[in-house]
Amino acid sequence: MVATSLPRVVVAGTHSGVGKTTVASGLMAALSARGCEVAPFKVGPDFIDPSYHALATGRPGRNLDAFLSGPDLIGPLFAHGSRGAEIAVIEGVMGLFDGKGGGGDLASTAQVAKLLDAPVLLVVDAAAMARSAAALVHGYATFDPGVRVASVVLNRVGSGRHEEMLREALEPLGIPILGALPRDEGLRAPDRHLGLVPVAERRPEARDALKTLGQAVARSCDLAGVLRLARSSGPSTAAPWSPEAPEPGPPVRVAVAAGPSFSFVYEDNLELLGGAGAEISFFDPTADERLPEGAEVLYIGGGFPESYAEVLSANEPLKSVVRRFVSEDRPVAAECGGLLYLSEELDGHGMCGVLEARARMTNRLILGYREARAAADSPLAVAGTAVRGHEFHYSAVEPGSGESPAWEMPGRGPEGFVRGNLHASYLHTHWAATPEVPRRLLQAARRTGARA
Repeated sequence: MVATSLPRVVVAGTHSGVGKTTVASGLMAALSARGCEVAPFKVGPDFIDPSYHALATGRPGRNLDAFLSGPDLIGPLFAHGSRGAEIAVIEGVMGLFDGKGGGGDLASTAQVAKLLDAPVLLVVDAAAMARSAAALVHGYATFDPGVRVASVVLNRVGSGRHEEMLREALEPLGIPILGALPRDEGLRAPDRHLGLVPVAERRPEARDALKTLGQAVARSCDLAGVLRLARSSGPSTAAPWSPEAPEPGPPVRVAVAAGPSFSFVYEDNLELLGGAGAEISFFDPTADERLPEGAEVLYIGGGFPESYAEVLSANEPLKSVVRRFVSEDRPVAAECGGLLYLSEELDGHGMCGVLEARARMTNRLILGYREARAAADSPLAVAGTAVRGHEFHYSAVEPGSGESPAWEMPGRGPEGFVRGNLHASYLHTHWAATPEVPRRLLQAARRTGARA
């Protein structure tokens, strides 16, 4: 196994809301604008930030989540996603040391930085601090000796004098300040109740926001210093992860929901489908009236169907096609937003109606990592199979009586629906940890085709 030393840097925050997405996305955009091939990554299960990373770099935005995939896959997934790049920029999640629980570093940015032997660029919201910023940075730099907090970017700096005070306070720590971004509410991407608005919904606006962020970072940050920092990464000996695991048999056409209403699908999941022998075709449920020609599997990920409920409801031709597809017992995998779309209705708007369930939006956020076991055989898993996933939604579903639950969650009870080859659930799963899932989907499609 050959050691590699791809330059890499982890952009972390002291806590959520300090501007690490601003800095990370702006850094990706600034480096890409100078002709640098940037591999973008996001720590954690988030779908939206990677969509901005992809737009900024021209490469797929990928996730590194040690809970969903397990720590052993972080290095291989990173090696796979960074092939051909000159530098990797890894945006953290929440605060640097925040992870699944309070007693360890599982699924934290700090854990990923250690697994990748990557230096940390710490983003500090300095809006209401001067010398106290030094105490904050000192604490983060010394809390875990295995994490190398190697530099700082100051965000929301009020004035030139404010910046001077901050630099004077931090100088004794010996930790370089590689940037100071001014306080400017214009330096942000469009957002709403689940965070940033996905790129798929407002691509021109997102592109303009990234251009502005990139220019701001180029003006206010030492890009040459960031490159030097990234080159200080330790060697990595992880063999690249491979999605290639072809299933015997003819190719299977998989229809994947896309467009503004459904854009939450992990890139690695799609690659695993392709590696197993799928031919992937995308369709937009807000615009297309039929599924892609020859579709044998339907994959509907998450997104914001609630924002497009009226348009989705009005697309009667596609809803009719989906109902017929399900009635033919063809494999269907639906996650979160896909679950809402397959329900009878969403906030009074008629959806596909293939599930005896009604969905509504609430004011309560359901968020967190989950451990689950398959409650029944399905096109995704054999009954009893253990999986890890996450939930992130403001909606609730009132179940009917026609389906079995998809998962059993310790302490939470049954969740989701299984009926024949239909599997619908709130749970988002990253299939790198369970590569048998895409293979089972294709096997189910071939069995259904053989019966037809």
